[in-house]
Amino acid sequence: MGSLSAWHWLVVLIAAVLLFGSSKLPQMARSLGQSARVLKAEVRGMKADEEAAARPAEGEPRS
Repeated sequence: MGSLSAWHWLVVLIAAVLLFGSSKLPQMARSLGQSARVLKAEVRGMKADEEAAARPAEGEPRS
């Protein structure tokens, strides 16, 4: 399988322009970026919650 070459990306870009139109592409890219930021923040929050749960609470003896 391998990674996509420049020609593959060009075909994908042309298909996206034909399907969605050039005026909607910036809006879609912005929305995708916002979604990625929200996902990253949620993952970071879940990691913090797991780390907090793994630490023993103050006053509790360690086993």
